[in-house]
Amino acid sequence: MTTEPTAPSLPREPLGNPHLRRLVVGQGLAAVVDALFLIWLTLFVLELSEPGMATGFVLVAVALPRAALLLPAGVLVDRLGAARVVAGAAWLRVAVLLALCAVVTITSPSVTAVALLAGLLGAADAAYFPAALALLPAVVPTEKLPRVNALVQGVESGGDLVGPAVAAGVIAAVGFDATLGGITAVAALAALALSTLIRVVRRGECARDDAGSDAIDEQFSSVRALGAGLRYAWHQPLVRGMLAAIGLINIAVVGPVLVGGAVLSDQRLGGAGSLGVVLSGFGAGSLAGSLMAGWRPPARRGWTVVGGVTAIGSGMAGLAAVTHVVAATAVVSLIGLGSGFLGVVVVATLQERVPEQLLGRVLSLVVLATVAFDPFSYVVAGVLLPYGTTTVFLVCGSAVLACAGLVAASPAIRSLR
Repeated sequence: MTTEPTAPSLPREPLGNPHLRRLVVGQGLAAVVDALFLIWLTLFVLELSEPGMATGFVLVAVALPRAALLLPAGVLVDRLGAARVVAGAAWLRVAVLLALCAVVTITSPSVTAVALLAGLLGAADAAYFPAALALLPAVVPTEKLPRVNALVQGVESGGDLVGPAVAAGVIAAVGFDATLGGITAVAALAALALSTLIRVVRRGECARDDAGSDAIDEQFSSVRALGAGLRYAWHQPLVRGMLAAIGLINIAVVGPVLVGGAVLSDQRLGGAGSLGVVLSGFGAGSLAGSLMAGWRPPARRGWTVVGGVTAIGSGMAGLAAVTHVVAATAVVSLIGLGSGFLGVVVVATLQERVPEQLLGRVLSLVVLATVAFDPFSYVVAGVLLPYGTTTVFLVCGSAVLACAGLVAASPAIRSLR
């Protein structure tokens, strides 16, 4: 088992250290690449074929390897160190994007070829996401984790907010080939910035003194290593409760907001075009929530977790009553505010409290809980929609509010400070 030493104390300002600046810049650029590429990929596949199954096929090709490889990637992070895995995954992204540039520029690619390359990007994402989260506590002093998490997640929210419009506008102006080249260049800059952190965060030469024989066994068996991470998450009430809350919120929010929101926009808000305005409210709220959690870290974290879940549930229930696009945007902003705030607090809490030798595996579970339940969420929305959008949002909002009650009843979460 290898470990990464805690970084030396940094200056008071969160970005006063050049290594920390490179971390934030690298992860921020990587988030921008994600936001831009998803729009590019969707629009390019629509250009290749008629709308319908082809687009879904390509998006599934990205999502499946990402979800399937997340837990093994967590083991890899704990074995090799977060810095090495982040850099390797970042350069794999660049290589795949370069290959896609060549295919798009030189040939007339098929949907299958694009899907295969997109699947490789999904595999790179599976390694990158938990490693990026595990890298922060190896570079950032514990007391600054909420603020730096807020910076990184704020950039991600900003990318989600402006990425679709920027990508669509650039494609319209310069075309698919040049846009993909620009995305690849940004990915290379991110990889360069993140690669410099390998020297800063060096792997330890031996296991922790208190790791015991279980850590030695993990060196010989990835299955045992994965099992150790799963056992730790299950037997720790704090980790188990947070993972359960993240999973339930994902099921109750993602599909109903996207699918139910589209129907709501068409029926009550003046047309399907209003959906973009409403969803921009989510991005703005998420950005505000992330920055708020970082710049004003809560003194009583447990109750702020309860508050974040309550804000999400209240926003979902509130969508049942909206009849105007302004009101819908404000309510969805509340959902985004709770989500952004909750994301920073939960991730920073786990980064501080989970043992370093298990951090990659636990954070891979966090990422899995945020992405693996999307299909179930769409099913929930599909089952409830025949009963009307009011039913969709009331049922899902009530489920999240019930989750807030369960979180408040958990001593491990409620007592967090």
